[in-house]
Amino acid sequence: MLPEDFHSLARAVNNWGRWGPADERGTLNLIDAAKVRQGLALARDGRQFSLAIPMSEDGPQLGFVPGRTNPIRTTIARHELMGGDEAGVRFNDDAVSMGVQAATHWDALAHVSYDGRMYNGVPLEAVDETGATRLGADKLGPIVGRGVLLDLPRAKGVERLDGGHAITGSDLDETAEFGKVDVGAGDIVLLRTGQMQLLHAGDKMGYCIATAGPSMQSVQWFRDHDIAAVATDNLSFEVYPPERDDVFLPVHMIHIVEMGLVQGQNFDLEALATDCASDGRYEFLLVATPEPIVNAAGAPTSPVAIK
Repeated sequence: MLPEDFHSLARAVNNWGRWGPADERGTLNLIDAAKVRQGLALARDGRQFSLAIPMSEDGPQLGFVPGRTNPIRTTIARHELMGGDEAGVRFNDDAVSMGVQAATHWDALAHVSYDGRMYNGVPLEAVDETGATRLGADKLGPIVGRGVLLDLPRAKGVERLDGGHAITGSDLDETAEFGKVDVGAGDIVLLRTGQMQLLHAGDKMGYCIATAGPSMQSVQWFRDHDIAAVATDNLSFEVYPPERDDVFLPVHMIHIVEMGLVQGQNFDLEALATDCASDGRYEFLLVATPEPIVNAAGAPTSPVAIK
C-alpha cells in the first residue's frame, strides 16, 4: 500500500489526458517549434560536447538489474568478400547485444507502472510478450531543443554531492540562480550530481550503490516548470538508497506514470559542466534523440550539447 502523501503528490502533478487520450509522448509534447528554434539560437560558437558514456563490456552495469547487460559487441563479418572478385570490395560488420538502458539512455513511458496502470491510464497489460505495444521508445520521437545544465556540486561548492543526498526543489532553484539561468516550459534539464566522476575513476561499485538524485521533494518543481525531459549523471536517476522506507523509487513512478516526464540516465556531464563554469553559459542546444527501438521500454541515445 502506497502512502497517502505519495497519492496526493501524484494527483497534484498528473498529466493524463493533457495531450489527448491516445498520447504516448508525455511532456515531450512541450518541445514545440518555437522551443526548437530557441535551442538552435544557442548554438553560437559550434562547440560540441558528447554526453554519452562509451558502449562496451566494461560499462557500469554490475547485475543489480537482472538482464540489463553491458553492450557485448561481436564481429559477424571480417573482410567479407562481396561480388566474387578477390580484388573487389570487402566488408566488416558487427552485432551488439545489450540492455537498452545499460549505457546513456532515455526511459520510455512504458518503463514503469504501478496500481496496474502506466502513463495516461494505459493498462500494464499493454506490455506483453512482444514488448511495449503502447508507450514504447519508438513513440518518443526527436528530443531536440533548449538544454539547461543545473550543476549542483558547483552551486554548493563541493566536488560531488554525497551519496544519498535527496535533491529538493529548493536545491534546483538555488542551482538555477547560481547559473543565472531561467528554467521554463519545454526545457530539457540536465542534473549534474558529480557521480560520473566515480565511473571515470573506475569505481563502478561506488557509481552504482549510493548516489544523490531527485527526491519526492523535487517532483512539484518539475511540474511547476513544465520540464520536457530530465536526465542525470548517475545510474538510478533518483536518490539511492531510497529516501524513505515506505515507497521504493517514487520519483520514477510519479515522473513517468503520472506526469509522462521522460527520464535519462548515465549522461556524462563533466566536460560540459567545466565549459559552462568557464563561460558562464548554462544553456545550449541539446540533440538527444533516442534510437527508435520498436516496443522497447527505453533506448540508448548519444546526446550532444552544442554551444
